[in-house]
Amino acid sequence: MNEEKDIIKQKQANNHLPKNTRTSCVILNYNDAATVEKLVQKIYHYTVFDAIVLVDNCSTDNSLAQLQALAQKLNEKIIVLSAPKNGGYGAGNNVGIRYSYQVLHIDYVLVANPDVDFSEQLIQKMLRLFERHPELGVLSSCMHDPVFGKQRNGWPLYGFWRELARCGPICRRVFRKLLEYPEWYFHHKKAVYVDAVHGSLLMVDAQKMMECGGYDEGLFLYQEEAVLGCRMQKAGYRSALLLTHSYHHLHSTSISQTYQKTWERQQLRNQSCMYYYQHYLHINPIQYLAAKLFFQAIHLEIWLYEKIVCLR
Repeated sequence: MNEEKDIIKQKQANNHLPKNTRTSCVILNYNDAATVEKLVQKIYHYTVFDAIVLVDNCSTDNSLAQLQALAQKLNEKIIVLSAPKNGGYGAGNNVGIRYSYQVLHIDYVLVANPDVDFSEQLIQKMLRLFERHPELGVLSSCMHDPVFGKQRNGWPLYGFWRELARCGPICRRVFRKLLEYPEWYFHHKKAVYVDAVHGSLLMVDAQKMMECGGYDEGLFLYQEEAVLGCRMQKAGYRSALLLTHSYHHLHSTSISQTYQKTWERQQLRNQSCMYYYQHYLHINPIQYLAAKLFFQAIHLEIWLYEKIVCLR
């Protein structure tokens, strides 16, 4: 009975949204169907979604069969797709976004990691912001995670040297004030423009996403947010962060299951950073060499950290 009342309330709230606006949620899965199912079980009754598109990124377990069984058990709103290959985060999400836009004629797509938790009120607020600000291409909100608490997960994009410092686990903490927006930038505001937002939960204008080329499929994992921000800027659109609402993120559960060692994850990050430096910041040979040396320093830093932890 309470659930029925909640659905009625959400339908009434949706009446305030622009008519004929269609919205989908794209969730990418790789060997983590249980986490995906937990999220879908919560959001499939959200009336704001016209479709929930599950993309299996060539899982090596029985995830695809599990997701297909889930879709049959629930309703026709759940659509299961299989990526032709595991091309990484961007390529997998592009499958769902393109399908949403080209086949389902969706206006706005929420891209969600399996390990997030969010309310329908957040999605409604995001949609209203999109309709009020036609310059927006990407929108996210504040994020809670169990390690760092509430975060304003929008940041500026810089030139090579500051972006290189951001790549290092220690450097990005030591030079945090030089790499992020100042506190005053967020004071007494409900939403702010930013250059990039966290990829665990974001909404895109589907047409603008297709216009800017979607996610860069040259990246497998990491740096997708910076590249998407660059692509949106180049196409004449903006990214923004909603400050009045938030969502919960369980700190990269899916990624940590696949890449359990810190250095394995950092190697992927280094590769993606170099791709970003070369293709979007157009670095010169000296900067390329500096990045290579810096990556070696990071390797030593992680090795020392793990040795110290093991000795305790």
